[in-house]
Amino acid sequence: MSEAAMSDPNEIEALRASMRGVRRSAEALAAMGERVEALDLHADISDADLDDLQRLSSAHAVAAQALRGLVHTMLRRRGKVEDVMTGSGTTAVEE
Repeated sequence: MSEAAMSDPNEIEALRASMRGVRRSAEALAAMGERVEALDLHADISDADLDDLQRLSSAHAVAAQALRGLVHTMLRRRGKVEDVMTGSGTTAVEE
């Protein structure tokens, strides 16, 4: 498919939504980062902060993986990557 081909409006909306999710999760992690930097080196992290870190880092990982998957799908649709089966699963190979 050439670059001059029409874009898919649903794909663009999905990309926008995915980017918003990644940005929001990154912003939440950045705010948590300030709390982490302020921790006393000789004290243990609180259960609440640890729970927040787990929740926020998981949310960010999911959002980033969703974006990565969407980008991979877009590249595959354009013929830029090819899926190859390996012993451990499917991997992408750039052409």
